[in-house]
Amino acid sequence: MNEVAAPRLAPPPVPIGTERLTLRHIVTDDLEALRYYQDPEVCRYLPFPPADDAGLADRVAKMTTRLAPSEPDEVLALAVVHDEVMIGDVMLRLRTRTDPRTPPSVAEIGWAFAPSYAGRGFATEAATALVGLAFGHYPLHRLVAHLDPRNERSAALCERLGMTREAHLRRDWPEADGTWTDDVIYGLLREESHG
Repeated sequence: MNEVAAPRLAPPPVPIGTERLTLRHIVTDDLEALRYYQDPEVCRYLPFPPADDAGLADRVAKMTTRLAPSEPDEVLALAVVHDEVMIGDVMLRLRTRTDPRTPPSVAEIGWAFAPSYAGRGFATEAATALVGLAFGHYPLHRLVAHLDPRNERSAALCERLGMTREAHLRRDWPEADGTWTDDVIYGLLREESHG
């Protein structure tokens, strides 16, 4: 008996404009702007260490291919641009689906921003647009965010997005130095979104 595979999802309608921002695909020329991935403070609560030059080039090369996810674990990576300057990036990683014939219905969201642009509402504006895209374009019923519980700024952002803190998993995430850190999970259901 042959299984029918889920059809490919249409590419997302990018770029996306908000009041102050443009969310667009990441290109190779964004490498200099993405140097915040070499900042230990930016990477402190991310699931990977600060990148060296070769690691950053590799990360950017991967990000430029993340254009149109359709299958579980495929990612959409978008640059966040303000006044023609890339100030951060957001990502949507497709996760769980009901069966091989259906598209993913759960996705994970995440973000990172250059510290010099913190505290001005840009992350909230970009993440709100990403939530709108996630529920407006993809057949999702749920979004999740995984955070280090010490990441109070991202937790506050999740709450501004209307997400609910659903779980606190103790020593669930392996760190590069061999230690383990906690994982807090926030969730947002389609019917709870404002999109």
